Amino acid sequence: MAIKDKENTEAGYGSTGRSEALNSNVESVQNSTYKDLKATVPLNDADDHNARALTNFQRFSYGVGHVLNDLTASMWFSYLLIFLQKVDLFKNVLAGNLMLIGQVSDALCTPFIGFESDQTRGIWRLGKRKTWHLIGTFCVMASFVFLFSECITCSKAPSLAQFVYYTPFVVIFQFGWAATQISHLSYSSDITPYKQERVTLQSVRNSFTVIANLSVYGLLTLLFYLDDVGSGKDSDDISPDDAPKFRNLAIICIGIGVLFNFIFYFGTKNCNAADNLSNVATERPGENSIERSSHMHSLMSWRCWLKQHQFYQVAMLYMSTRLYINISQVYFPMYLIETIGLKKNAIAIFPLVSYVSSFVTSLLASSINKFLGRKTTYALAVGIGAASCVWMYFIEAKSNQVFGCAVLMGCAGSLMLITSLSMTSDLIGSNVESGAFVFGAMSFTDKLSNGIAVLLIQFFHPCTNCCPACTPYYRKVQTIIPGGALVCAFIMLLSLVPQNIGVRDKRHKVMEQIPSVYQSTTNGICSLADDGDDDDERQTCKSPIPPACDAVTHRAEVYSHLDKENGYMNGHNGHTRHRLLHSDDDEEEGPLLGTLNTQGVDIGRIS
Repeated sequence: MAIKDKENTEAGYGSTGRSEALNSNVESVQNSTYKDLKATVPLNDADDHNARALTNFQRFSYGVGHVLNDLTASMWFSYLLIFLQKVDLFKNVLAGNLMLIGQVSDALCTPFIGFESDQTRGIWRLGKRKTWHLIGTFCVMASFVFLFSECITCSKAPSLAQFVYYTPFVVIFQFGWAATQISHLSYSSDITPYKQERVTLQSVRNSFTVIANLSVYGLLTLLFYLDDVGSGKDSDDISPDDAPKFRNLAIICIGIGVLFNFIFYFGTKNCNAADNLSNVATERPGENSIERSSHMHSLMSWRCWLKQHQFYQVAMLYMSTRLYINISQVYFPMYLIETIGLKKNAIAIFPLVSYVSSFVTSLLASSINKFLGRKTTYALAVGIGAASCVWMYFIEAKSNQVFGCAVLMGCAGSLMLITSLSMTSDLIGSNVESGAFVFGAMSFTDKLSNGIAVLLIQFFHPCTNCCPACTPYYRKVQTIIPGGALVCAFIMLLSLVPQNIGVRDKRHKVMEQIPSVYQSTTNGICSLADDGDDDDERQTCKSPIPPACDAVTHRAEVYSHLDKENGYMNGHNGHTRHRLLHSDDDEEEGPLLGTLNTQGVDIGRIS
């Protein structure tokens, strides 16, 4: 009898056992730190004072990690068409087709790179983001200089043969450029979970983008000047004789860019998304361990993102932003030479003015975003861009008013880009496990739209080479198409006004306890086979489960629960197992996300 009472007491079925079990579980709840659950939601501005901010050197190192891309992109968008048409003597449509191949290659590569960047583990302890960044760096190094050099052994060949020669270099360059861009953008979400810190990183990144563009235009101006001084001639037109200048500029850009990329590799910490998720738990004033542990986030796969309407809205906003910036940049030199009738050094001077304005704006962008908010800041930038388009349409030949237009264009582009990237980071939120896919999808829309736009502009060009019809044509191209992109961006912004970016459109739900199924620490589904005998439980683990779409609540009330009917704490061996899921109807079951491995604890209502 004594033995039986002792067994009942140890099992928790006797009155003394029940009391001791209850007290033990209450104490367990009070003292638990819930190490298995971490606070993974990005903190708002009010929480930033608790954040462990990045050092200034880390911010600097991150900012220079895109300099190689910025230098090469500046040459690609500003000077590729001029080089092909004026130096290689390509026809307009053929030059447009080569740029289209590059843009389409980039568009097709970005989702693939984004997906792979989220899935791979990386090499040499670099982490997955830096690994893809390094791959991109090698591809850009191996191909870019050939794009701005005359065809080796075939410079006198027909344009179509040279077109075939340049195509592989274009594809390799765009693949490398996309790999570097996507990995660098997604790294900003991995390195910090704090919203304002992410805006700061984007501002620093954009500042170095502007500096890189200024360097390109300044270097080209210097190369033109040195050539004129050395030859004793002052040519106003670009010709095949200027080929060495573009080649030398490309070599200099590669050298500077690679140097800064290695500063990025050594100056920033190596981290994956998982590292970020496991290290961002921050104690906030007034919260106990239970409250901190209840801040959870839902996992998002690429399929989950495709079901979110905000994903498409932000993508359209980002696409419109890039379309405005890139088309303005591509055709600004043509506008200056053909429409305004300026000398060839103008293609370096006026873009330089535009990027000085952009640089100053980027320094203020973080403060403006913090003071006005994302949406108001973006609306302000759209207004400035629209003013520049209207002004440029009415400028007369040889007018110095181009300086004012260049300032407004740079200001609008910088503010729009920083804010749209910050909105994309807000959309990703704590779901950094698929952040590269999101940035890749955004870039896909950007590259494809820009490629199609350039092809159509070149196709509808009124003449094969330059003629009097070019004067009004480039005026319309430089104002109407960027203006249309601004209208599209403003419409998307209006659609986002009533919404909180990053809040998912699926309602969250916590289902009742399912004691027979829970998730193991190895991310597999573990079930307890029960043959009717409580003492004969057999645990089996199945394959890992796919990530859930918005499967978990942000905060839950935790309380102890006593199963009065059975006289012992809910769950087998004092452990509760819960299925956390979402659904549009009560009957739909979602995937399993996690378990609270604490004695006698149940999840209550959503707060």
